[in-house]
Amino acid sequence: MSDASTTNGSPTGAGAGNPPAGQAGHGSGGTGGGHRIDIKQNSHRVRVIHQGVTMADTQAALTLAETGLPEVFYFPRADVNMARLERSDHASHCPFKGDASYFHLRTEDGLVENAVWCYENPFEGVQQIKGYLAFYNSRVDRIDQTS
Repeated sequence: MSDASTTNGSPTGAGAGNPPAGQAGHGSGGTGGGHRIDIKQNSHRVRVIHQGVTMADTQAALTLAETGLPEVFYFPRADVNMARLERSDHASHCPFKGDASYFHLRTEDGLVENAVWCYENPFEGVQQIKGYLAFYNSRVDRIDQTS
C-alpha cells in the first residue's frame, strides 16, 4: 500500500473557531437547493498530530463532505486522546446539524483554544456524527490520512 497523505480542511464560518453557522443541508445525501452533506465511513488510518503528540488515531473515522467546504474527519471519542482535551464554554449552533460543543487542546505550551468540536445531540439526518469529534486543521500541526 502507498502512504498517500491527505490533510483535511477545517470548517469555515461566522467566526474563528466556529463550525459554519449558516450551512445549508442536513444529513447524508441531497438536502435540496443543490447543497449536500454526505457522511461516509472512512476505512483509512487518520491521525491528528500536534507538537509531536498523537491527539487522535483511528481507522474508524467518518468523513463529512459538504458542498462548498473542505472535507472534515470526525473521530470516534474512544480514539481521541481525551486526557489532552478540556471542555470549553464556547458553543455555536448550526441550523442543520445542531448545537456544537468545543474543547481546548492541552499542550506543553498551554491551551489551543476551541481546537476541537462535536455535536453531542445532532439533528436527525446527521446522527452518524454523534459521539465523534473533529479537529480544526488550522489549530493542529497536521491531520494525516494514510492508505
